[in-house]
Amino acid sequence: MALNKPYGVLTQFQDGQGRATLADLVDVPGVYPAGRLDLDSEGLLLLTNDGRLQARIADPRHKLAKTYWVQVEGTASEAQLQALRDGVLLKDGPTLPAEALRVPDEEAQARLWPRQPPVRFRKTVPTSWLALTIREGRNRQVRRMTAAVGLPTLRLVRVRIGDWALDGLSSGQWRELALP
Repeated sequence: MALNKPYGVLTQFQDGQGRATLADLVDVPGVYPAGRLDLDSEGLLLLTNDGRLQARIADPRHKLAKTYWVQVEGTASEAQLQALRDGVLLKDGPTLPAEALRVPDEEAQARLWPRQPPVRFRKTVPTSWLALTIREGRNRQVRRMTAAVGLPTLRLVRVRIGDWALDGLSSGQWRELALP
């Protein structure tokens, strides 16, 4: 199944600290997340009861493409986009090359829901949207990549995993999926 995970929800079904979890959104027994999204990230999360499918989606060795729409602080230059496309050197080593494109603000506003709570806004600092596709899954990788090129992430929304897309799901909603 595909779930549009809201901001502030843990990618697990239980939490001893009383935080929001997947159990608050999905009442289907026996499914588990295939991969993770940070507490402060939103968007497409796949849930399955098929262990092989879960491994194929979550295991970085399969290099399944994952696309994120990223609102960053600042306006991305062509040099910054090219640095993301070439691969960025992080503390844990270089990343694989990414696909990096600008997303017009109007398109992001039309296709994405308002975040709760809203992203901080500063009159003197512009923001812009990028579409970033990666084929590995290090901890907080997209945020670290954009920061490394001088574009701190303000909002991160995963919109696609392989052939599965978020299309049409509102924040907190889920739907059954056909397997490829």
